[in-house]
Parts: sequence; structure tokens; C-alpha cells
Amino acid sequence: MSLYQQADERSATALIERVSPMLLRYFLIQAANRRHADDLMQETWMRVHQARHTYRRGEPVLPWIFAIARHAGIDNYRKARRVEASETQMDVLPEASASNSTSLRERDTIHEILASLPASQREVIVMLKVTGMTIEEVARATSSSAGSVKQKAHRAYQKLRDVLSSRKERA
Repeated sequence: MSLYQQADERSATALIERVSPMLLRYFLIQAANRRHADDLMQETWMRVHQARHTYRRGEPVLPWIFAIARHAGIDNYRKARRVEASETQMDVLPEASASNSTSLRERDTIHEILASLPASQREVIVMLKVTGMTIEEVARATSSSAGSVKQKAHRAYQKLRDVLSSRKERA
């Protein structure tokens, strides 16, 4: 990141190639739509580029980038809500036909299970388990304390256990 701040093109490329898969997974879990996730990832990289001078050398880079990503997601959500509030739905679209793909069904199930969590808990779980960030990094990225992250993760794990056990009982 320090070399990227000094306009080293190879460092910028390496940073983008290394962090983009984590960002994409983060946004896919949050958005559940590949196109939307790609757009949010691009928006995040634009913001990182614009704010690269604010990165403090020696600090972990992932929490800094994920804080920017989190704010990009929040801003996008707010913008979508404003648009939805001003639009009126005219027709109801037919539901999409079910796919025969097992991996698609599994992915949908994971998204459904994660969707049962409150947004703040889902965000913590995605950062911890999907992107592999530490509790301290997640705390920095979400502007909260490590204790708060642990509490959200604990509550999310409990809720996920409950959801999975109820699904198991139904099956």
C-alpha cells in the first residue's frame, strides 16, 4: 500500500489482484447479486484510489479497505432506498424458474441462511469467515470495538445454529 501511495503501478495491480477476491465475496454475501457485487467492488476501488493518501503506513491495510467497502455498501443501499421510495411498481414479474444446479441451490441456501441474520451480524460473519479477517481487523473496518465484534459473532453463531437445527428438523 505504501508503494501504491507513491504511484507504483505494479504495487497497485498486486494489491487489487490480492484483495479483489475477498471484496467480491464480501459483496456477494451482502448483495446476493453478481452484477451488483461487481459494481460495489469497482466503487470501492475508486474510493480507495481517491483516499489512498489517508492510509497510514504501518497500519493493517485490510481493515482500512474494508471500512471503505462497508461505507460504499451503505451509501449504495441508501441510494437504492431513495430510488425505491420514489418509484411505483407497475407489474409483478413472474418468479424465476428453479434451477437444477446443485451448487446454485446450495448457494441460495447459504444466502437464505445468512439473510436471516441482522445486517450487522451478517457483515461480521462475512468479514470473519469469508474474507478471513481477524476480530481486530473487523473491529477497525466496522468502527466498533473487538468486544462488540465478538458479541455480534457469538449472537450470529447462535442464530445460525437455531436456523440450521430448525431446517434439519423439517427435513
